[in-house]
Amino acid sequence: MGGYVVFRGSIQSTGTTNLGKIGNVIIEEKLISLTLEQAVKSVELCQSLSDLHQDIVLFRFDDFKGEIYILAGLDIEIIIYSTGIWEFLPNET
Repeated sequence: MGGYVVFRGSIQSTGTTNLGKIGNVIIEEKLISLTLEQAVKSVELCQSLSDLHQDIVLFRFDDFKGEIYILAGLDIEIIIYSTGIWEFLPNET
């Protein structure tokens, strides 16, 4: 089953399975690959942060580890793993 992923940048058709990779996304001419679980969880978490009036300072996909990193507000750090499981990073201040 094919799908589409839309972020600011390009759209590429994907050949996906139900819960596997959702495909490739080009953001600023950089190809990234993430899972459906990561995509859904990142939207859920960003919406929750926004509901709490927290600025999303940084949203980064680490292509070596396959993880999403979100920095919000002054000190909220979140990692989303390829499985969709997420956790807060410890505050080191």
